[in-house]
Amino acid sequence: MKRLDTKGMTASELKALLVKPSFDQVRLGKGAKARIRQVFGQDLTAAQVVDTIVGAVRERGDAAVIQYTKEIDGANVTAATLEVRAEEIDAAYKQVDDETLAAIRQAAANVRRFHTEQLPRSWFTERDHGSLLGQKCIPLERVGIYVPGGTAAYPSSVIMNAIPASVAGVQDIIMVVPPAKDGSVNPYVLVAAHEAGVSRIFKVGGAQAIAALAFGTDSIPKVDKITGPGNIFVTMAKKAVYGYCDIDMLAGPSEILIVADKTANKRYIAADMLSQAEHDVLASSILITDSSELAEAVEEELMIQLQQLPRKEIAEQALQQNGLILVTETMLEAMELANLSAPEHLEILTAEPFALLPYVRHAGAVFLGPWSPEPLGDYLAGPNHVLPTGGTARFYSVLNVETFMKKTSIIAYSQQALLAAGNQVIRLAEAEGLEAHANAIRVRRESSC
Repeated sequence: MKRLDTKGMTASELKALLVKPSFDQVRLGKGAKARIRQVFGQDLTAAQVVDTIVGAVRERGDAAVIQYTKEIDGANVTAATLEVRAEEIDAAYKQVDDETLAAIRQAAANVRRFHTEQLPRSWFTERDHGSLLGQKCIPLERVGIYVPGGTAAYPSSVIMNAIPASVAGVQDIIMVVPPAKDGSVNPYVLVAAHEAGVSRIFKVGGAQAIAALAFGTDSIPKVDKITGPGNIFVTMAKKAVYGYCDIDMLAGPSEILIVADKTANKRYIAADMLSQAEHDVLASSILITDSSELAEAVEEELMIQLQQLPRKEIAEQALQQNGLILVTETMLEAMELANLSAPEHLEILTAEPFALLPYVRHAGAVFLGPWSPEPLGDYLAGPNHVLPTGGTARFYSVLNVETFMKKTSIIAYSQQALLAAGNQVIRLAEAEGLEAHANAIRVRRESSC
């Protein structure tokens, strides 16, 4: 992990430290490269792998989905077992203990309540001469949500994707999740899907799942939009199918940036930095502070807490590769650097955290004060945890209800209103050389004489 003082550093040096590489610049590890050679018989880039899979699924449908699920995930599924059956969901409920079920239901309730408050409204406004203008907010008909799976379990991702869609009014929510090698899906994920209102669940992951949702197969219906986080292959597949359907965002590895002053608790900071580092070796954990003493104390505390983690090796590698502690002269400089990074998660641990909130311009989610740790947002608080990463918080929004809706403009002019506006419409149409546009006004004006 690097610990640096920003005094004397140039803007370009700071930018090099804080501006993250694009998601498609992620380098594949040795294991991934070996697996690609095994499956495809040659060395391919991530983009080439995705192009191959997407093309195959578009052309061969279920056959390609089943093929790659076996070759990549090692799971034997058939057209008959591709979709999760009702009895599998019933069995999942029997495997989930009462306390965890209660937590899933509470998280779902909190997320539903928060997102219900986001619902946009349709509206009309009256203008001159009795004309009406307005906007109609319409839910998408069918969406696909991607949930990471296999050996991992992410019921929280199910809740965060499915419930905003449900609140928006989407009638058909299709979920895809990579199965385990025995063809099963984690019971927590299945229970969360049922609680969140998912319509259908399919045992498929990776680029093949994204392609199946985008183009449709005999088993998996085509959707209007795909949301949800995934690995580099999932993200690049979403980019590849954009235009055939919509997507939420192009996400990369997890990240946290903490702005703290001398009043912050070193143990809290270290724990929160490690909460992201344990995700992935590519995860980013950054502390920016105006206190040299705090910077040194946090660095020491990180090493202490790291030793206690079951995922120590992953977290340690993440800190070595992407961990950073910066010491600034002022807190305003710290906020400027935070905005330069545009982090997925921004924690402000200062004596007066709300005083710094007006200075936040780029962040996926902001956590204020010592009692608002990032994992609270991951699971239970209510706001969505599907957030822009890799600096894309400069232009992407958090997943929300409007992600699953579209807006249609409404125009209703009266005869008097059209006659009053007609000359200007004609002039603009003629300026663009579109005579038929102008005639559409003229014929109405003539019939009104």
